[in-house]
Amino acid sequence: MKIAAGVEYCGSQYSGWQKQKHSASVQEHVEAALSAVADHPLEVTCAGRTDARVHALNQVIHFESGAVRDDHSWVLGANTHLPEDIGLVWAKSVASDFHARYSATSRTYKYIILNRPARPGIYHRFVTWQCRYLDVDRMSQAALSLVGEHDFTSYRAKSCQAKTPVRNVLNLSVNRENEFVAIVIEANAFLQHMVRNIAGVLMEIGTGKRDIGWEIAVLDAKNREYGGVTAAAAGLYLVEVNYPDKYGICRKPPGKIIGKL
Repeated sequence: MKIAAGVEYCGSQYSGWQKQKHSASVQEHVEAALSAVADHPLEVTCAGRTDARVHALNQVIHFESGAVRDDHSWVLGANTHLPEDIGLVWAKSVASDFHARYSATSRTYKYIILNRPARPGIYHRFVTWQCRYLDVDRMSQAALSLVGEHDFTSYRAKSCQAKTPVRNVLNLSVNRENEFVAIVIEANAFLQHMVRNIAGVLMEIGTGKRDIGWEIAVLDAKNREYGGVTAAAAGLYLVEVNYPDKYGICRKPPGKIIGKL
């Protein structure tokens, strides 16, 4: 039987989603917990491998098991074995051709910035801090230039191993609520550090360090060296993964992290 599930986690203490030999990962904890419920070793596949210190509200995974468990038992059982900063939110049986990564039609990330002169205290693991005022109108105008299908070579890490740098950004918006600014981006798929590099460019424009249009110049350069600073990981969240209706995985609107954002 193939099972799909949604995982929520705080990535602050982990080297990322993917298993590592010398550091703790979210994947190893999830696999250990589900293996305990199934009473046999199993491996899980995720929709998108998040980096170190990146969070997720609804990371989608799939795994196969011969164990007979109802949906609630997978969730309840796994959560008894998971650390407090990782939780299984839902589980359901799916068709044999479902694949958490390759069946996905889009993914949505949200990047949260605390925009005030004083650094964060309570939120220090969950937001990025920008002390200079961010002009959301300037950032929104620049963001429009990145919507659509483009070669995002300048916006991916030099170590990115994706076969092609072309990605289709479906939506990209910038919103403010009081001292918090949120960048929300939906695309068919993402390159390594792509969201954080886009956030870095938009923040440079938002503070007035760069003019509107620089985002296009960076895009056209097709060279990472022309991009801005990679924004910190702490404010980044994987909030939604979408699939064709035939799999019965209901689309959830991107979750609210702080206030209305």
